[in-house]
Amino acid sequence: DPLGSRLVSGLAHPGGNVTGTSMMTPDLVAKQLELLKEVVPKLSRVALLWNPANPGSAAQLREAEGVARAIGLRLHVLEARDQRDIDRAFVAMTSERPEALVVLADAIFISERRQISHLASKSRLPAVYGMSDYAQVGGLMIYGVNLPALARRAATFVDKILKGAKPADLPVEQPNAFELFVNLKAAKALGLTIPRSVLLRADQVIACPEKGRCD
Repeated sequence: DPLGSRLVSGLAHPGGNVTGTSMMTPDLVAKQLELLKEVVPKLSRVALLWNPANPGSAAQLREAEGVARAIGLRLHVLEARDQRDIDRAFVAMTSERPEALVVLADAIFISERRQISHLASKSRLPAVYGMSDYAQVGGLMIYGVNLPALARRAATFVDKILKGAKPADLPVEQPNAFELFVNLKAAKALGLTIPRSVLLRADQVIACPEKGRCD
């Protein structure tokens, strides 16, 4: 959220020496919570993992709190700044007995994605993440921007600036390509049946081996 973070004075006219592409992470949290509600229809309590040391996380949290109220979910917010905090956060979750988990986009969480995915599975929590990296470590659902497409667009900014364009005059670009990943093996381990409506919207379904069996 470059505007909310005050990195730019406007998306169309950044006005300073910063421009580029935005991941729109606050806007995506709403869709992630809605996906959880669709997969777990009786969902009422959701744990949310965030890093308060990340300036961009505050906007994501505000959006999550607003959406949760709108769709009748109660959020249990847990902080984590490093690996040890992540372990403590999952221990704290047990007392609240959440029924699902949303993990906000954060570099620390990406680097510890294997640990987070393992703890979510161990805690039997259906979880949704914002980065496709979690698909490689058994994450149940991922909804976020297409990062390779975003990186390719970033290269065009480099090209224009090297040719003399001023960052102040280059509008910040928002993504137009989003991805939904669904892991059926993770769903099987949790005893979940992913609705067909979700599977049909998925860009990638990580299927079970051996003709659909998830043993």
